[in-house]
This record gives sequence, structure tokens and C-alpha cells, in this order.
Amino acid sequence: MIKKDLTVKGIIFGVLLIIVAGTAYSLFIPAFKGNQKSFLYVDTDDNTDSVKTKIKALNPSAMLGFQLLFATTSFQPHTGRYEAAPGESTLTFYKKVRNGRQTPLNLTIPSVRTMDRLALYLGSKLMIDSTEIADALYDSTFCQQFGYDTATIACLFIPNTYQIYWNTSLEDFMNRMKKENEQFWSQERLQKAQNAGLTPNQVITLASIVDEETAANAEKPAVAGMYLNRLKQGMPLQADPTIKFALKDFSLRRIYHKHLDIQSPYNTYRNIGLPPGPIRIPSIAGIDAVLNYDKHDFLYMCAKEDFSGRHNFARTYQEHLNNAAKYTKALNERGIK
Repeated sequence: MIKKDLTVKGIIFGVLLIIVAGTAYSLFIPAFKGNQKSFLYVDTDDNTDSVKTKIKALNPSAMLGFQLLFATTSFQPHTGRYEAAPGESTLTFYKKVRNGRQTPLNLTIPSVRTMDRLALYLGSKLMIDSTEIADALYDSTFCQQFGYDTATIACLFIPNTYQIYWNTSLEDFMNRMKKENEQFWSQERLQKAQNAGLTPNQVITLASIVDEETAANAEKPAVAGMYLNRLKQGMPLQADPTIKFALKDFSLRRIYHKHLDIQSPYNTYRNIGLPPGPIRIPSIAGIDAVLNYDKHDFLYMCAKEDFSGRHNFARTYQEHLNNAAKYTKALNERGIK
């Protein structure tokens, strides 16, 4: 009888030992299945139960390990983006989330045409709601905090890639962009802007037009030089992309005389000088093209009739009319309206 009791106790002890060993093992195996990185996003609405649910949705190798850790330790959710590298253990990842050691993401500021599009993009990458971003960027008081107005706020954003935390606040994000902007405008760039007779905001505004005129980086200094020649002579820029911006119709492939009558400060056919702000967030190539513009005597340009995206430049209006006629003929032959 005693031997039988010992046998039963031995079996129970063995089972318990297996359970304990299995549970302990689940803490040190890879947190998630597969060879790809896994990301857990914890936002302001999350509680302990919702974090558990999100972890379960990531296909853990053994949910048992996470359940044990949640049951035996205090857990207070910290907002953030948490990365689990392939092979990273359940215990290591849990500690990372529990202690709020989030992983920054690489955020690339896009070269978009409107602040609405920028807000949508940022809202898809950060914890900040896109509506909150859009409302702020169209709020003059908010923009003034960073030295801009609603027309020039696009000048703040330099389209580089930045490491930033997913749960950063809007104010912290804007302060980071201001710091990056100040670093971008080195003494060398500031001097080149001054030599061209432009402020940094004016450089970015002109660069936004240059970017819209041509995607060919090699041609951008020539386009910038032409527009600077016009500015110096007091001629209207007559930049078709500004008309599209004024109309908020970026699908237009041809600009007709009826489009030129729009009452807008962005109508560079009716108004002399630069528009009040950028018509997009320009590329760095566009900005540097303005700062390093070609010095020539061209006053006119027209898209090439071969639809290469490049331009024919002209010194005289008659030469320009000849180039425009060739382009118009090509448009008509292709049925482009």
C-alpha cells in the first residue's frame, strides 16, 4: 500500500515537474512564430486584457508563457510600438513591453501637395489622429508657434527619413521637425539663398514649383534659373502648376485660358512674384536646385513635344510661341484635353 502511494505521488510529482518545466520553457522560446519581425502597438485605449488580445493575434509560439507573466507580475500598459526580433524570447519581449522600451520607426516625410495628404500619411504612421494633425496645420495660431502661417507651414517639413517614436505627441513631432529644419538650413544653404535674393521659405516655395514642372533632377537647376530670371525682371511666373493648386484639381493635363481667371494668390498668371507658400512639400533635389540654379538668360520654357517630361527653353517670346505650338500639336494628336 505504501509502495502504491509512493508510486502515485511520484507520478503526480513527475506531471507537476513536466508542467513547470514546460511553462518555464515557454518563457525562453521565441515569442512569435516565423522569421519575420513582429510589432505590437499599444495605444491610449488599451488595457491589460486588450494587450493580451493583441499579443495573441500576433501568433505567439506559446501563449502560456505570456499568460504566466501577466499573472505573476504587475502590468501597466505603456503606449508605443514594440518590436520582437526573430528568435527574441517571450520573457525578453514581455519585459520590453512592460517597461515601455519601445522601438522607434523610420518616418519619411513625403513630398505631397497638400497638408490634408500629409495629415493622412502621418496619421497612418503615428499614433496621432489624422484629423487632429489636419486641424492643427490649418490653424494659424498653432502654426505661429513654430514660426509659420497656414500658407507657409509646408516649409517646415524637410522630406528626409527620421527615427521617431510611434506614440510621439503632435507638439513633440512638430518641435522635432523644427529642429530638423534648422539643421537642414546650414550656413552654406542660407548663404546661397541670400545670394539668390530669397529667404528659406521663398526657396522652398520656388522649389515646389520646380518639382511640379519637372521630375528630371538634372533639369531642375535650369528651370529654377528661368523662374529666377522672371522674378528679377518683374515678370509673372506663369507657372501652370500653381493654377492646378489654386483650383485644387491636380488631374488637369492641360491649362486653358478659362483656368487663368481664377481669383487666387496662387494664380501666378495674374499675380507678380512668388505665391504665398509652397504648392507641395518639395524634394531636397528641388530645394538644392534653386540654391544652385543655372545662370542663363532663358525667360520661357515649354514642355517638349516628345512627352519626355523635359522642356524646351527660349530667350524670346517668339521662340517660345514656336515651342508652344509644337507641344500643342502633340497634345492634340494624342487627344489630350
